[in-house]
Amino acid sequence: MKALLISVYVLLFSIVASAQHENHQTPAANAAQSKSPRKTAMALVGKNHVHIDYGSPSVRGRNIWNGLVAYDQVWATGAHKATWVEFSSDVQIAGKQISKGKYGFFTIPGKEEWVLILSKDWDMHLADAYNVENDVIRVVVKPTLNKELTEALTYKVVRSSGDRGKIEMSWEYITVALDFLNLK
Repeated sequence: MKALLISVYVLLFSIVASAQHENHQTPAANAAQSKSPRKTAMALVGKNHVHIDYGSPSVRGRNIWNGLVAYDQVWATGAHKATWVEFSSDVQIAGKQISKGKYGFFTIPGKEEWVLILSKDWDMHLADAYNVENDVIRVVVKPTLNKELTEALTYKVVRSSGDRGKIEMSWEYITVALDFLNLK
């Protein structure tokens, strides 16, 4: 009798465990189903490893600029968690030395100009806890209009030449770039 009860228990446990496993999804499976999956972009520029982590929303027929993303307001420049960039070596941006490390990448989109921001704060939901006092640098750039649609927000680390590179963010018909120079 005891052996029969143990057999029934084992059978019931395996059925329950199997049912739970079928409904369980790995983080990768959840990310694949997300409408704004987490993505990375990285490259070596000289000896500097530049790494970007961001949420990649899609246009999906929506009005993006001054619609989904408001003009003249700080944006986390991605979806969900704030976008971050990490430099493995010191860089120079717009004449200012930026120490190696991880930074939040925020922007203030505008119709004619964008403000690109590196912040000491990199681990937050969107720009909810954004604090201007933690800005490391702000750079004003003109956006480039593209002929082709970039459906999903995309970052690239581009090596321009030698120790020069740029971080490009493209979405919808807009691209903005943050130029940097590796410091030795």
